[in-house]
Amino acid sequence: MTFDPASLPRYAAAGGSLTHPSATSDRGRASPAAGIRRLELLDALRGFALFGVLMVNLRSFSLYEFLTPVAQAALPTAAWDRAIELAMELLVDARAITLFSLLFGVGFAMQMRRPEARAEGTRRYVRRMLILLAIGLVHAWVFWWGDILRYYAVFGLVLLAFTRLSPRMLAALGVFVAVAMPVLLQPVAPDLLPPQISPAQSAAGALAAFGSDQWSTMLDGNLARDMRMRIAVWWLPLFVFGRLLIGMAIGRAGVLQESVAHRRFWVRLFAASLAVSLVATALLLLRDHHAAGAVGGWLRGGDAGKTVTRLLRHTAPLAQGVFYMAAFVLLFQRAAWRHWLRKLAPMGRMALTHYLAQTLFGLGLFYGIGLGIGPRFGLVAVAACSVAIFALQAWFSCWWLARFRFGPAEWLWRSLVYGKPQPMRLVAVATV
Repeated sequence: MTFDPASLPRYAAAGGSLTHPSATSDRGRASPAAGIRRLELLDALRGFALFGVLMVNLRSFSLYEFLTPVAQAALPTAAWDRAIELAMELLVDARAITLFSLLFGVGFAMQMRRPEARAEGTRRYVRRMLILLAIGLVHAWVFWWGDILRYYAVFGLVLLAFTRLSPRMLAALGVFVAVAMPVLLQPVAPDLLPPQISPAQSAAGALAAFGSDQWSTMLDGNLARDMRMRIAVWWLPLFVFGRLLIGMAIGRAGVLQESVAHRRFWVRLFAASLAVSLVATALLLLRDHHAAGAVGGWLRGGDAGKTVTRLLRHTAPLAQGVFYMAAFVLLFQRAAWRHWLRKLAPMGRMALTHYLAQTLFGLGLFYGIGLGIGPRFGLVAVAACSVAIFALQAWFSCWWLARFRFGPAEWLWRSLVYGKPQPMRLVAVATV
């Protein structure tokens, strides 16, 4: 099935926004669709980010990352796996969630710019975040330890304290939180955290628990993995919060909402982020792959080299995520590219539904409680399943949004926020 924009709420190609056909009949009612114009570019960006998120998460679901290097090398797909792993390391890892987090910050800024955001709108936003937190906790503790929704919910509330800052201040603070703070805290943070088992022991326990066909075993393993990763990846809150601040800066500046008018900004951001990401990634490759030369050796030894390496590790994915955003925005301004990129917008409109559904796909395909495919086909299976699942979700988005106003999870979320079931089916607009 091909995507027909006419079957969905109408998009304005020039402005990149849309209005629900039912919005006119909802004016005056406290409803999330009343008078709200969605930004097609923002939705398309979310859809694009979802593919990267899916691929990274499926690698964890496949249990491949819990195998020892010897076990990975023994897989029949080992040669392909190494190539896919390198490609993911350079192009996807941390980059997809960077882009997704930036977009969450942009969405927050757009909500706060609405006239209703000063009073009732703020209270409603707090309810939205609290309900999202509940969804995230259930998702994390019952299904998957890698949930990111709870971080968005908590820091989405914290963002309310920064609404008076200028876009420049927000961007500068975001870079400091995401890049500098983890490096500054590195010497002391690990010593303040509770002791934990070794990575090898944790990986072996996770492999056994998630490969089991017993729900109780899987749940115990999931909670144990979640607790360990909250400690081991102690800098993740800084990773998320810094990106939300940068996204909020972009949203406050209005450069995404009026991307054509701010083309010069996006061209400059494209060039700067590309340069930073290339330099940072190249230096990390020299360091990690033991390349000969003074630079690689210096980065591998000495306190100064270690500090610079940590800065590079936090800088590279941030710069590359920003580069992806800038490149996407500039391509979206070209009619030929926009024709294809806008097909991702339905995915973005149902981002919560698809994010949660991807967990169900991962459990059902790879875990022992599902089909139990596990890591036997390596990253080749991850890549193939990512493409297949994304294509299925893209088709489903078009089919669903041709009939309904929200995705299933989005409808539940909004209904809980407003305290009553929201109108779900699209209402045709009569034409004269």
